[in-house]
Amino acid sequence: MELLYWFESIRCPALDTIMSLVTHLGEETFFMVAALYVFWCVDKRRGYYLLSVGFVGTLVNQWLKIVCRVPRPWVRDPNFTIVESARVEAAGYSFPSGHTQSAVGWMGGVARFTGRWWVRVLCIAAALAVAVSRMYLGVHTPADVGVSLVVALVLVFALYPLVESTLWFPKRLYLILAGMLALSLAFVGFVEFYPFPADVDGANLAAAVKNAYSMAGAVAGVLVVSVFDNRVLQFPNRAPWWGQAVKLAGGLALVVLVRSLLKDPLLALFGGHAAAHAVRYFLIVLTAGGVWPVTFRFFERYAR
Repeated sequence: MELLYWFESIRCPALDTIMSLVTHLGEETFFMVAALYVFWCVDKRRGYYLLSVGFVGTLVNQWLKIVCRVPRPWVRDPNFTIVESARVEAAGYSFPSGHTQSAVGWMGGVARFTGRWWVRVLCIAAALAVAVSRMYLGVHTPADVGVSLVVALVLVFALYPLVESTLWFPKRLYLILAGMLALSLAFVGFVEFYPFPADVDGANLAAAVKNAYSMAGAVAGVLVVSVFDNRVLQFPNRAPWWGQAVKLAGGLALVVLVRSLLKDPLLALFGGHAAAHAVRYFLIVLTAGGVWPVTFRFFERYAR
C-alpha cells in the first residue's frame, strides 16, 4: 500500500485525466479492435495469435480472481482513496489486474511480431503506462499489476512460436484451439460445480460464471471459424487502404450490432441461464470470422 499512497500524494486533475485515458487501452474493446484488425487486414495467423493470448489470459485472470478473492485496495484500507472516475470500471475482485493483463497481452503480442521498431517501442511504453495507471488510479496494488504483467508476458512469448509453427503445420492450429476450448470448458465446470465458501460475493461469482460461458462460446467459435476458413472460405487480407477501412469499420459495426441484438432474446430463450452468453459469443465470433469475411474478395480485386 505504500506505493499506492505515494501515487495518491502526487495526484492532480491533469494527471487524473491522463491516467484515466491511458487505462482505457486495457479494456476489452481495444483488445478486440486490435485483434480483429490484424485478423481481417494484416495476417490471419497473427490474428489467431493475439486472440489466443487474449483468451487464455482472460481464463487465467478470471480463475485467479475467483479463487483468490482479494478485495480492492480501498476495501482493504478504508483510509485510502481512489480516483472516483475509475470506480465504475473497478468492479469485482482486485487480484490480478484484468486491464494490465489485456494491455500487456495485446500490445505485447503486437510488439512480438511487428518488424517496425517504433511500433514495438510504442506498444511496450503504452502497455507499461496502463499498468502504472491502474496503481495511480488506486484500483490495483503492485501485486495485482505485477502478476498480470508476468502472466501476460509468459503467454506472449510461449504462444508465439506455437502459433507460428502453424505456418508449416496448419492443422496444429486446430489442436491449439481445441486445447483452449478444453480449458474454457474446464473453467465452466469449475464455476458451476466447485463448492465455493460462504464468503464468496454473489455478484462476483455470477460475473465469473458469465465470463466462463462467454469464453467457452467465443473459443468454440474461433475453432469453427478456423476450420471453415481453411477448408472453404480462405478469405484474403489484402485490400487497398480504403478497403481496409471499410472492412474494419463495417465489421466492427456488424459485431456490435449482433452482440447487442442477441443478448435479450437469448437470455429469454435460456431462461436467464449463463449458457445464453456462450451461444451469443459463439455467434458473434462466427459473424466476425465466417460471415463478414465473405465480402473480402471484393476488396482484394482493387489491391491488385
